[in-house]
Amino acid sequence: MKHTRQIILDTETTGLHPNNGDRLVEIGCIELINRRLTGNNLHFYINPERDMPEAAAAIHGLREDFLKDQPVFADVAEAIASFSNGAEVVIHNAAFDLGFLDMEFKRLGLNPFSSQVGGVIDTLTDAQRMFPGKRNRLDDLCNRFGVKNDHRTLHGALLDAKLLAEVYLCMTRGQNDLMMEQGPEKTTLTGVDFELPKSSDLIILSASPDEEEEHQQLMEDIAKKAKSPPSWLH
Repeated sequence: MKHTRQIILDTETTGLHPNNGDRLVEIGCIELINRRLTGNNLHFYINPERDMPEAAAAIHGLREDFLKDQPVFADVAEAIASFSNGAEVVIHNAAFDLGFLDMEFKRLGLNPFSSQVGGVIDTLTDAQRMFPGKRNRLDDLCNRFGVKNDHRTLHGALLDAKLLAEVYLCMTRGQNDLMMEQGPEKTTLTGVDFELPKSSDLIILSASPDEEEEHQQLMEDIAKKAKSPPSWLH
């Protein structure tokens, strides 16, 4: 069986503009294999080799006195590339994080980060399609899907990646979650353990001729009352 490996990724930075001197200060990555959290995560604080604007520090709480003792990006680039290589990367507002990662890799004369991964899913773009006209920040999606985030007072790359992992699983939950492998498996979603049944345990019931006739009559009655052809026939 082919295993699908995904990396849920988030970063924190000194500001908004990677091409104007802003740098990465934190990266957090959560591994999923076949939509299961593996516990294999990657997390680094990074010395940006520059000052930290107070506006950015107020968002994530990371300041120069802490970051000056952390590794510079050149010291962690290989580990980030190795961990993400070939995986599908899931990011909320992907253009922002990829802009910074590509910039950091290019500074070292390396191929852009985005060229080393197997694909990118932007949950912000997906959420905007699912919930047009609504606010779709990570906090908004946590509230919408019932993902507990009241412990989140500041942004943090690893914490936000963990929240995004739960949100992503909620956003993409569907029939593919019922595809079973041999034997029962357990999965955890928003803190609840449940056991998936084996495909052999699923019972398929077909409608009887009387039930099919009753259903057809009901559909005709609905169409007659609506005075227009039913939408399911369009």
